[in-house]
Parts: sequence; structure tokens; C-alpha cells
Amino acid sequence: MTQTLLDRLGRLDACCISDAADQLGLPPAVTGIGWQSVRRRIAGRVTTVTLAPGTPPNGSHRHLCTSAIERAGPGDIVVVEQRTGVDAAGWGGILSNAAQMRGLAGVIVEGPARDIDEAAELGFPVYSRSTTCRTARGRIFEIASGEPVTVGDTLVSDGDYVVADSSGVVFVPTARIEELLAAAERISAREAAMTEAVRAGEPVGQVMGARYENMLSETEAAQ
Repeated sequence: MTQTLLDRLGRLDACCISDAADQLGLPPAVTGIGWQSVRRRIAGRVTTVTLAPGTPPNGSHRHLCTSAIERAGPGDIVVVEQRTGVDAAGWGGILSNAAQMRGLAGVIVEGPARDIDEAAELGFPVYSRSTTCRTARGRIFEIASGEPVTVGDTLVSDGDYVVADSSGVVFVPTARIEELLAAAERISAREAAMTEAVRAGEPVGQVMGARYENMLSETEAAQ
């Protein structure tokens, strides 16, 4: 069942998912986070990591994000909250290699990431708020893995669903994924029909009139 949901999710872009989220009153898309390494849409289940400034108080030598990679499954996406304000990478090259070897779909960092050229050479998708050369060592550390994180203004839980592409990032709560997919597929089908009409010569003003503007209304959602 989960794989079927993921297959359906992977066929939809972030804009369509965002429109469906708007229609259902779910948190809006997160903007300002973009692909850094390879231009590839990613879709999957979330594995969360939370980072904090400073060094581990107990002297732990476990590197940030390693536990998330080890517990994630193929197709999962690591989501890292690095909102410390410290210019230090919440993700790097060895992590990209490890994640790729385990079959992860990509990583999304609310904050900086580094070793972007290495990730690009690997073909591993890194989405982040920004990039930096500065190491995490001595600057930031992991305080939680598997706990809720905040990306943009959205609270994201471990196991939620996410789609990211060049337009933005959209998170979907687990409990609402089937409802959202049904709405997104209706929207996608209607937009595809409108695109076909435009390419067939129908005036764009006519196509993008009431049919488009009212697409997300309750009346249109029920059809």
C-alpha cells in the first residue's frame, strides 16, 4: 500500500501537490529551498534530523545525520533542520555517498549544505536553503533524530511524505496522504486538459477563465 502511494506521489510535481494542499487546507509549500546538486524531482517518506549550535555536551563522536541514514529505507528522504544561525553545513559529501549506497532518494536541508560538486558527480539530489564550505565540526551537532522538525513554517514529522522539485518543497502529513493524492490527481488531469486545449488553439484567456480560477473551490473539488 505504501509503495502504491509513493508511486502515485512520484508522478506529481510540487506545484500540483501544493495546489491540492491549498484545496484541503493543509500547510502551504515551502519556498526558498532548491536543488543544489542535480536537477531531479524527489518524492518519498521523511526521516528527520534536528541540529543545534555548539558541541555535544556528552562528548559524543557520532556525526550528525548518520543515525538517520542508517535507519532510513530505500526511497526515503532525510530532512535536516539546521536553523541555528551558524554558518555550518548540515549535510556533506560522505553523507551523500552513504545515503546513495542505502538507496535514499535525496536530502532536504533547512539551512546550508556542502560538498555540492561531489553530490552532483554522484547524481545524488541535495536540496537546501543555501550552501557553504564550513564544516559542522565544532560548530553544530545533532540533538535529535526521528523527532518533529520545522522547515519554513511547516512542522514535519518523521514518516510524513514530501515532494521537492525546482518550484519548491511540499510536505504532506501521513494521515492526509490518500486524500491529498486524490485531490492532486484530479487537479493534474484538469490542468493537462487545459494545456491540451491551449495547444490545440483555444484562446488562453478562455481556457484560464472560470475553469482555472475556481479549480480549488469546494464546488470544483467535489466534481
